[in-house]
Amino acid sequence: MNICTLTDAAKTQIDTLCEENECYAISLNLKGGGCAGFEYEWGMIMSPEELEEGDEVIKTDNNCTFVIGKHSLMFLIGTEINYKKDLMGSMFEVNNPNAQSACGCGVSVNFDMDKLADPAI
Repeated sequence: MNICTLTDAAKTQIDTLCEENECYAISLNLKGGGCAGFEYEWGMIMSPEELEEGDEVIKTDNNCTFVIGKHSLMFLIGTEINYKKDLMGSMFEVNNPNAQSACGCGVSVNFDMDKLADPAI
């Protein structure tokens, strides 16, 4: 079972980014900061040697790779990653059921740490 789900649009964009940038994977992590407490941090992994034990690795249909860093896993359980294009531009959209609140830009989020600590809640 994967920690998160990738829509077809997200998989296609991951494939495109990996091919255009000649990288091994697209990665998603959380870091402290932003107006809501945490920020989604997107990156590129150039080779499999950069992976850390415990990272979540999801293969696309074209065998490209999406990676969630091991320290971000508990925050991203059940998340859906989509890629959308509209009049405002294009971006990965993170639909995270664990987020207590989010900034209007969709990059910064806040979590109820008590719920994350006890998955039975």
